[in-house]
Amino acid sequence: MFSRIRNIAGRYLPGSAARRDQLVSQIIADSDALTSVSDEELRLRGIDLKWLARSGAELKELLPKAYALMREACRRSLKMAHYPVQIAGAIAIFDAGLAEMQTGEGKTLTAVLPAYLRALPGRGCHVITVNDYLAFRDADLNRPAFELLSMTVGCIQTPQSTDERRAHYSRDVTYGTAKELGFDFLRDRLRMDDAASPERAATAERPVQRGHYFALVDEADSVLIDDARTPLIISTEEATPPAFLALYKWGAAIAPTLVSEEHFQYDPHKRDAVLTESGCRKVLLSPRPALVGRHEPEQMYRQVERALTAQFGFVRDRDYVINEDEEVQIIDESTGRMMEGRKWQQGLHQAIEAKEVIPITDRTMAAAQVTVQRFFRQYTFLGGMTGTGWSVRKEVKKTYRLRVSIVPTHKPCIRKGFPSRVFTTWREKTQAVVEEIERLVAQGRAILIGTPSVAASESLSAQLHDRNVIHQLLNARKLSEEAAIVSHAGRAGKVTIATNMAGRGTDILLDDDVKANGGLHVIATEMHSSARIDRQLVGRSARQGDPGSFQFFVSLEDELLAGLTPSELKKHQSRAAALGRGELPADFLKIFERSQRRLEKLHLKNRKLMLKQEDQRFKNHVGMGLDPFLELIDDPEG
Repeated sequence: MFSRIRNIAGRYLPGSAARRDQLVSQIIADSDALTSVSDEELRLRGIDLKWLARSGAELKELLPKAYALMREACRRSLKMAHYPVQIAGAIAIFDAGLAEMQTGEGKTLTAVLPAYLRALPGRGCHVITVNDYLAFRDADLNRPAFELLSMTVGCIQTPQSTDERRAHYSRDVTYGTAKELGFDFLRDRLRMDDAASPERAATAERPVQRGHYFALVDEADSVLIDDARTPLIISTEEATPPAFLALYKWGAAIAPTLVSEEHFQYDPHKRDAVLTESGCRKVLLSPRPALVGRHEPEQMYRQVERALTAQFGFVRDRDYVINEDEEVQIIDESTGRMMEGRKWQQGLHQAIEAKEVIPITDRTMAAAQVTVQRFFRQYTFLGGMTGTGWSVRKEVKKTYRLRVSIVPTHKPCIRKGFPSRVFTTWREKTQAVVEEIERLVAQGRAILIGTPSVAASESLSAQLHDRNVIHQLLNARKLSEEAAIVSHAGRAGKVTIATNMAGRGTDILLDDDVKANGGLHVIATEMHSSARIDRQLVGRSARQGDPGSFQFFVSLEDELLAGLTPSELKKHQSRAAALGRGELPADFLKIFERSQRRLEKLHLKNRKLMLKQEDQRFKNHVGMGLDPFLELIDDPEG
């Protein structure tokens, strides 16, 4: 069942299978031959390779020796030696590729091989992870292997000073997140702009980054595709005049009084509200404070439209949370993680603050900007790894010139999928989920429940608490506990509720009792707007040949169906009501699959449009002799 979630054989690796297998066998044989040499001899061989690379030798020619050397270094220092499939993945990554490797197949260890090879010329190698914790963990874990071969390792973390960042970028291999490296790139552009100005040159700082030679992106689908809809922007704050504060609050008060279709039209796919003529008249005739009256009618219309978008398109504990300091923190749709320091642009952030009746922050003006696509296309060489890349292979090739290769699993995957269950209401669905959890706990299974939002995770947690089901909750409010919670999720009777991130990057190790009882069972309580993210959640089970299973529970009240027109949704609900039961036939699942495909196409269209606009803007600015990353026009109220 659920045809879009499937195990895929590794039959798409590029090149001749015989040649590839021969190269992998050669690397393993050369590595095994190194077991008798001393650590000092290993280090000297590493120095020889470094000298060859920096003398102009082709890295492709050095690949077998470099991979063999690093495999032996990992065996000695990390007590882990690469499997043949990990070496095959490392070859694909070096060859301008994105390797699709299933969860638990050791992507972190695989990355060490191409990172070492690309770092040999001394031009820098950046290994990109999805959060600071994983960047620190991977750098710390792999450092002994690199150092054994006389290579240095750095790690960029959010709290670091400028001088600390410069020092870490100067090392052979530097780990960090796309956000941190992207913002450092923009800050460097501002520094170079200062250095070029006679008035500011004396106080200008040196850039922290030394270039963009090679980046290896872990969880590449999340970083290169999902995050591509949100540009990285460095903003300068500008004190908000009282007239604008009054406008934000007035807009938030007016929005709930307007009637859909009569006063405005809202497009859930675009998250965009537009006033009708009737709506414009109502806004113009509504009572307003004197400060608001200072604004032109167009400004009032636009702010009310933003307030409507904030009301209908952005949901608390799904799209954002309010922290203890009464600040809006954006939640990444694809991972469930909080996006520290990020703000929505053009007055939307302030509209949401006004809706939530919390202090309104100052307006921001963009000082520098780069899209994810543009940033990673600055690199001379790019590679990546993910558990779900094949479905976006065409976009990845066109945008980043990367080929996607599917790497087979080290051991056969024995994951079982159970038929999806469809319900009329959210309440009926969650009741069935709770009953299923209780049944599986009694069987000694470990259970991971995926939820689409913070609110959904906490609601399900409350229901389990009422039924006295002991469980752990992992969502955007508990990021500091993520690794510890996920690492214990494979114990018998353990129940873990997680938002979409589901502890990506942290292994769920099963105890022997869980293995004997059928392994980790994943319950997905909704289908996501992208089948890839569903696959990421499902991929938490049945890793490395372990047993495991999954099942989807969905309802006609799920967020995925919010994009349907009212008439479409009403038709499906009427059909369900006519059946007179809470659980619906399996053919209702087609509604969800069609909605998911529709959203995937829409998101792809939006990314293509954004890339086209960015390329045109970039071309225009370069043609005018302007820095395309700095010369921006941003009217926050426009």
